[in-house]
Amino acid sequence: MNRDQRLQALSEFLTTHRARLQPQSAGLPTGGRRRTPGLRREEVAQIAGVSTTWYTWLEQGRDIKMSAQVLDRIAFALQFNEEERKYLHMLALEQPAAAPPPEPESGLPPALSQIVGQLRYCPTIVSDRKCNIVGWNRAAAAVFMDFEQVPPGERNLIWLLFTRKELRALAVNWDDFVRGFLAIFRYYYGQYVGDKWYADFIERLSGQNGEFRRLWDINDVSSAPEVFIEFRHAKAGKMLFDLTSMQVQGRTDLRCSVYTPSVGSDTESKMKRLMSRLGEE
Repeated sequence: MNRDQRLQALSEFLTTHRARLQPQSAGLPTGGRRRTPGLRREEVAQIAGVSTTWYTWLEQGRDIKMSAQVLDRIAFALQFNEEERKYLHMLALEQPAAAPPPEPESGLPPALSQIVGQLRYCPTIVSDRKCNIVGWNRAAAAVFMDFEQVPPGERNLIWLLFTRKELRALAVNWDDFVRGFLAIFRYYYGQYVGDKWYADFIERLSGQNGEFRRLWDINDVSSAPEVFIEFRHAKAGKMLFDLTSMQVQGRTDLRCSVYTPSVGSDTESKMKRLMSRLGEE
């Protein structure tokens, strides 16, 4: 991400989140006609204790002087959570090193591979900081697809979600499903601002799928979103999962996404029958 791309991302991030806030949530009067949704720029500036002109320039992505303390006041005014606040700092101050870190080692550590394999009825996918799929268990292959049959160059979770019709047909609450993964992807995008790969990937997928661009522009950020997922599986029918995404201790570039059958549903029994039919019992 070069300087212009970083400032553009900052502009879009601030504008999107300002539009989400309602005056009453910021303790402001609700009367009067508003031409656009969300808070006005002058209202954000007032809450943050900065001039309207300065905040306008910040939101426009101009290259202006700013401090961590002032950015924290902007984060407070826009009601950012901790991860959103960090993402703001990354974009505005370019805190991470300009050079990207070395690529993670390919494959899974043996202990992690054993853990993933033991989650027999919990579809589990392991991905790296670019959301490339580096490991999965048999349950994941049964519910999603056989990733072994996907060319390694296309074995990217974000890419597959937006280019494979079978994955689109699988998730009932599609927007919630993909927004969770896009929030993780944006978290990495802000963390590794020196890696041009992210900007190139976003541009390439935007050209491939307009829906990706729409959801990407929502600007969600989270290192570990928890999402309730409803699938309509071709062989097993309705399946309900709770998605938990966890970074692997000691290998921060690896992340486990575990789909746990929802308590009170018949999903676990359906997983057992599905795995039995596939000869996995």
